[in-house]
Amino acid sequence: MPLSGEDKKYTFADYLTYPEDERWEIIDGVQYLQASPTPVHQEVLTELVRQIANHLIGKPCKVYPAPFCVRLPLGSEKNEYEVKNIVEPDISIICGKSKIDDKGCNGAPDMIIQIISPSSIKMDRVVKFNKYEKAGVKEYWIVEPDQKLVSVVVLQINQRYGRTEIYTEEDKIAVSIFPDLVIDLSEVFTSQ
Repeated sequence: MPLSGEDKKYTFADYLTYPEDERWEIIDGVQYLQASPTPVHQEVLTELVRQIANHLIGKPCKVYPAPFCVRLPLGSEKNEYEVKNIVEPDISIICGKSKIDDKGCNGAPDMIIQIISPSSIKMDRVVKFNKYEKAGVKEYWIVEPDQKLVSVVVLQINQRYGRTEIYTEEDKIAVSIFPDLVIDLSEVFTSQ
C-alpha cells in the first residue's frame, strides 16, 4: 500500500534507511509497504526456488528469493542512490555477477517470478509488468496460488512482452531462458 499524502519522490537512498524487518518497494518514487506473505505463498515460493536452484547448480545463473532488493535504473540517475524504482520480487534469477552487489541487484534480472495475493494483483499485473518490460526482464511469471495458474510472458526482439501463455496445475513449463529447465506445476501446487 502506498503511503498517502506524500509529494516527495523516494529513492534508493531512502530505501536504505527503512527498518530491516519491513519489506518496502519504491515505484516511480512512491513508497509501498509490502504485506507479510501467507503460508501458501511461502510454500509455492519454496517449491519454485527448489526446482530452479537444483537446475542451476554449477551454472553461472543464481536464484534469489525475497527479500532481495532489485534496483531498476532508468538511465537518467547520476548514481545508484537516485534510483526511484526498487522492487523485491518473490523470485529473481540473475545470470552474470556484474549486476550483483552487497545491496542486491542493480539492473534487470534475467527472470522474475511474482506470486500474487488479492492485494497485489494490480501492482503485479500492470505496474510491475510494465516496469519489468521496460527494464528488459527477459521472462516474467505471475503465479496465482488460489487459482493454481501461472501466466508467463517472454521479452521479444522488439523489447516488448509477447503473448501471455497460461498454465494450470497439471502442466509443466519449459523456461525460455533455460531450455533444459522444466518446472512441474503439480509439485508447486501440491501442498494446497
